[in-house]
Amino acid sequence: MSGHQLNQSVLPAVSKIKDVESVIASPLQHMVLLGGHIGQLKSVVDLAKAHNKQVFLHADLIDGLKNDEYAADFLCQTIQPAGIISTRASVVMRTKQRGLIAIQRMFLIDSDAMERSYRMIEKSSPDFIEVLPGIIPEAIQEVKQQTGIPVIAGGLIKTHQHIHEALDAGATAITTSRKELWTYR
Repeated sequence: MSGHQLNQSVLPAVSKIKDVESVIASPLQHMVLLGGHIGQLKSVVDLAKAHNKQVFLHADLIDGLKNDEYAADFLCQTIQPAGIISTRASVVMRTKQRGLIAIQRMFLIDSDAMERSYRMIEKSSPDFIEVLPGIIPEAIQEVKQQTGIPVIAGGLIKTHQHIHEALDAGATAITTSRKELWTYR
C-alpha cells in the first residue's frame, strides 16, 4: 500500500502553460502535466515548485523523449517532478527506485488487458494506479480490490456526477483537463 497521500480529490490535467498558471493561482496543490516539449519541462516544473505545487509528469506524452528507464532517470534527476505517470512498468519501477511517486496508467479495454495489467502492476508495485476511462465504477472497485493500491480515475470524466461516482467507487482522486471541474469539493 502506498504511503503517499493526495490532499485533493481532483487533479487538474494540464498541457498548456496558461493552464499551469491557472493551477498555480488556485489553492490546489497537485497537478498532472500532460507532456510538453522536453526543453520546456524543467522551467514549468520549477515554476510550479516555486509556488509550492507538486507536478506529476506524464512520461508517455513528452515530446522529444523516448519513454524508457533512462528517460525516467533523466526526469527524476534533472526535471525533478513530484512523480511520474507511465504505462510502462520499467519507468514506474525506476521512478520508485529514485524516490518519486510512481503512478502506473492502466487502460480498461477488456478482461484480458486488465489481467495483463494486474501482472504488470504486481511487478512494478506503483504508489497509485490511474485507470482509464475513469467512468466505470465497477472497474475502479475491482482494480482497488485486486491490487490493494490507491486508484486515480481519469479519462472521459466530464461532469460532477462522474467525479462523484468515481470517488464513491473507491477512487482516491480523479484527473481531468476540464477546468470547470477543478474546484469540485
